[in-house]
Amino acid sequence: MKEKIGIIGTADIAYRRFLPALMRDNGLQYAGVATRDKENGKKFYDLFGGKIYEGYEQIFSNKEITSMYIPLPPALHYEWGIKCISNGINVFMEKPCSASMHETLELTEKAREANKVLYENYAFLYHPQLKKIKELIFREKILGDIRLIRINFSFPRRNETDFRYNSKLGGGALLDCGGYTIRLALELMGEKISVKTAKLNYAAGFQVDLYGTVTLLDENELVAQLAFGMDNGYKCELEVVGQKGWLRAPKIFTAPAEYAADIVMNVENRDMKIVIEKEDQFLNAIKKFRELIEDKSSREEMYNEIMQTAALIDKVRRWRQ
Repeated sequence: MKEKIGIIGTADIAYRRFLPALMRDNGLQYAGVATRDKENGKKFYDLFGGKIYEGYEQIFSNKEITSMYIPLPPALHYEWGIKCISNGINVFMEKPCSASMHETLELTEKAREANKVLYENYAFLYHPQLKKIKELIFREKILGDIRLIRINFSFPRRNETDFRYNSKLGGGALLDCGGYTIRLALELMGEKISVKTAKLNYAAGFQVDLYGTVTLLDENELVAQLAFGMDNGYKCELEVVGQKGWLRAPKIFTAPAEYAADIVMNVENRDMKIVIEKEDQFLNAIKKFRELIEDKSSREEMYNEIMQTAALIDKVRRWRQ
């Protein structure tokens, strides 16, 4: 019998990306969605079935649910993550794990004590384009020695009612798109990273950072320049500059399931392109979550990765403030 997973909250990402991927997975069964707005829940029911739970607490009445997806605003992650773990439920948490390093630490400690999965969903980590990029630059050394890494994730301003612009809901560019750039830097540079400069930028009428830049340095003095923003032109790019040329992935974070990702390169003055076949990174993320459920020994690595990301975000937030 398949394990059952529920959803707390009717966020668009749950409807648009998570549930379509879940329907293609053979290991988890969708049980239903908890919502404070029945009409929003009806949209989920009409397309995906499951049960509508009126109020977040009500979903815990279903004792068959063993896993939960939480796509709520970041400030609510801690509260509902703790409640899930306390009820013996594995947690598939939409990024970031929480709105603060302190809350993230407590979540990981509670998950460790209860021996439950706490997964932080940076789904781009499970798209094959990233695996290919790492093979090219680290194993094949197609660029020679790496000189510089640039990572940019930015998008135009959204509706001002969006939670991203609400400080009480854990908004701000650093926690939203900035977290992606930091998580990718950790993946490419390892955990021994120091913050050399960081600047979070604000604007009149907003209580959250709208955009920012960060410079990181690893133990070998490799530099990564990060830029992120939710008041910018759209950018979703990784660029790696090396001794022999450069490599660019123009859709590194948000490649849709129907998108064939391009890796473009110029190596020793020769233009090259590798096309990665279409693949659903959300489905791969769900498979990773199931691996963590099935293999308890792999959970410690995830706890550590979550804390490394949270600690680096916290260092950026505190930089000379």
